Amino acid sequence: MRRNASARRFFAAGLVDAVGDGIYVPLTMLFVHALTGHSLTAIGTGLTLAGLGALASMPAVGALIDRYGGRRVYIGALTLRATGFALYPLATGYPAFLAVAFTVAVAMWASAPSRHALLGDLADGDERDRLLAWDRSLRNGGMGFGALAAAGMLALDGDAGYLLAALALAAAFGLAALLVALVPEPGRAPAPHRPTGYREVLADRPYLHLTAANFLVCFGYVTQAIALPVYLTRDVGLPGALAGVVFAVNTALVAALGVPVSRLMSRARRGRGAALGTGVFALSFAAFAFLPAVGGGVWAVLAVAAVYTAGELIHSAPAQRLSIQAAPDHMRGRYLAVHQLSWSLCRTVAPMALGLLLDAGTWQLWAVLAAVVLAGGAILLRVETRLPAHVVGGRASATV
Repeated sequence: MRRNASARRFFAAGLVDAVGDGIYVPLTMLFVHALTGHSLTAIGTGLTLAGLGALASMPAVGALIDRYGGRRVYIGALTLRATGFALYPLATGYPAFLAVAFTVAVAMWASAPSRHALLGDLADGDERDRLLAWDRSLRNGGMGFGALAAAGMLALDGDAGYLLAALALAAAFGLAALLVALVPEPGRAPAPHRPTGYREVLADRPYLHLTAANFLVCFGYVTQAIALPVYLTRDVGLPGALAGVVFAVNTALVAALGVPVSRLMSRARRGRGAALGTGVFALSFAAFAFLPAVGGGVWAVLAVAAVYTAGELIHSAPAQRLSIQAAPDHMRGRYLAVHQLSWSLCRTVAPMALGLLLDAGTWQLWAVLAAVVLAGGAILLRVETRLPAHVVGGRASATV
């Protein structure tokens, strides 16, 4: 009973946290520009510097998780985000803006590994897989709701909508921190030996390969937010409003189908399941490349977007399970911090890389993306043979 109550509070916190992400992520540049008055060039430079500084903080985040537990670090990260957004309207000076942007970036990157570490402390085995599936679906629903809330706030005249968004973000992350604080401290198994620091993580070659594969496949995920709207409006000729519909359809499908697809994928070995998802990703990229040639009607675009979403659904569940199951309990924080670097680094370099590919032509982007995600899938297939049976899952763990 206590575990069920803890899970419900964890899910509630994740849902509120995701609503905040849904409000902020689509509006980042406009949001900061309206609140601080700085130029877009200055804001872009500042956000990039803040992101790089946050990347450098990830090793410390991992060590803190191992020492104090994912629950405490997650509460701290959410509290920092709430504080940062509450201070954004006051950050009219550039040094103040940099300080707030850095605070928000560190807290944002620290949230994912600490949340996954807390989930790892709450459950294990099949129960952990089930909680991961629900967490992923609820978070997608929360981000979709947050995006709709952001659109409503922007309907207000002047800068009032952006100020309201800042207050809503501070309140959302503060409420999420309170909900996590209501989760009882989970019991942690005593470590078989003292953590040896990041030397142990760096010596774990299979886990580093998992992280490298995730870095490559991450480009498939970030394409939807960064490159796809430009491609659909510029090259396919879709109205801007309909480009937003594609994002909404993806979010709705992931939220609705995340749990059943995750349950279906639990029957397969995790490495093979994740690799299958990269193959479906590559198929959707090939279809996107041909859209201008076939006229790119709305229904054709939505059909290809559905294939893309299928790739995300098939890949995400087993890939996330691999990253958590392969992390030893006594070093989970450091392992997950290293894995988070693959996401963070990808999101840092993706805008420049995808921008160059968009300028190269109509098909080059999709050809490179297909090759990149398939390379990630090949690494997953190779590393699966070097992982323990309980990490691989599926028939391998059933045999054991």
